[in-house]
Amino acid sequence: MQWRDEQRGGGIVALPAGRVDEFTAQGFSAYLDASVEKAAATPGKALIVDMAGLEYMSSRGLRSLTLAKRKADGAGVTITLAAPNSVMREILAISRYDKIFAVSDSVDAAL
Repeated sequence: MQWRDEQRGGGIVALPAGRVDEFTAQGFSAYLDASVEKAAATPGKALIVDMAGLEYMSSRGLRSLTLAKRKADGAGVTITLAAPNSVMREILAISRYDKIFAVSDSVDAAL
């Protein structure tokens, strides 16, 4: 799994790529945590997770999203999941995470 983030539009856009599974979930969680902290320091207090590069996410990745949301809520940061592909959309729908998180068709729409 790869991760990078950048400040854009008053918030942080995180760009994970690859698979979030048993082997990569710990790193994914650490990256998310750091990005929430960065977003808390921006004027917009927004974190947009660009999911276009994610191929798959296991329940451990979903747990990482839950923990990041708790931290974000405490810091006044809004997390939006942007541009999920069809596999990720299905995972979000089955897990009902599309009801917990704002989901946007694109990063630009989320900004």
